Amino acid sequence: MSLRSAVAAPFVGRGEPSLAESEFVVALSLDRNWFSPDQATRLADVAVGEGLLDRTDDGLVPTFDPEAVTIPEEFVPSEELLQQRSTFERVLDAVVAEGIEKREAVAAINRLQGSLGVTVEAAAVLYARRHEVDVSDAAERALDDLDAGQ
Repeated sequence: MSLRSAVAAPFVGRGEPSLAESEFVVALSLDRNWFSPDQATRLADVAVGEGLLDRTDDGLVPTFDPEAVTIPEEFVPSEELLQQRSTFERVLDAVVAEGIEKREAVAAINRLQGSLGVTVEAAAVLYARRHEVDVSDAAERALDDLDAGQ
């Protein structure tokens, strides 16, 4: 949730539906003093990778409604946000968000991986789908990983 809050802040602060990448960087680094310019650029890359931002001809466009995100006044994002999560981590987070216990999910995913002989990402996507958790974007990444491995 803090990644979503950090990404939403520049759009909420400027009241714009899209921002040039330089405006996004300035909002996070100079206006809010949360990150250095390089870190703010990295945050944009992570947010694109996570599916929270799209890069268009107009600049960066959020894939969610920034106005719907509550940004507490004392909020300061952690530098951990600058790390890209793996496909497995994304799927696991989605499964846990749906109320499935993390240890149970990891154990079941590991069993699937072993019995099917697939990557942990593919097993995680299968597990999520069996539990009716929408992980379409992660499924595409897992499929790309499978294709790249062949």
